[in-house]
Amino acid sequence: MSCNTAEKSPQDVEAIMQDTSKYTTIKWQDTAINFGTKKMGEIVNITFACTNTGSKALYLYDVKPSCGCTLVDYSKAAIAPGEQGKIEAQFDTKKSHPGEVHKTVFVRVNSSDPSTHLSFSGTILPADSASTPKK
Repeated sequence: MSCNTAEKSPQDVEAIMQDTSKYTTIKWQDTAINFGTKKMGEIVNITFACTNTGSKALYLYDVKPSCGCTLVDYSKAAIAPGEQGKIEAQFDTKKSHPGEVHKTVFVRVNSSDPSTHLSFSGTILPADSASTPKK
């Protein structure tokens, strides 16, 4: 998931986050994704991709889901200018509820707008449901 650069320690990344001379710019492919309709018990995999559009190394830092039903993994090494990084979210529908769901992944990056909220949503059908809901 990462570029061919060394990982920074959390202390190094925290120092970078506080040093505005090391800020860069980021473009997200999507910040909101709808995964459609799934049955209770399914695992939903969502990928948020980003590109470092600046001239300094980009660091994804402090990536956290909004609840315990979602696990995240992300590019931990520096993302070079022009390169892509990603956040992979794995949503366990068994730990949620039937109906409409809206989940958030909170991300900090070394840019002038350091906090990003990525979201995904969809519909969870009860496990014994035979069809999709009517719209």
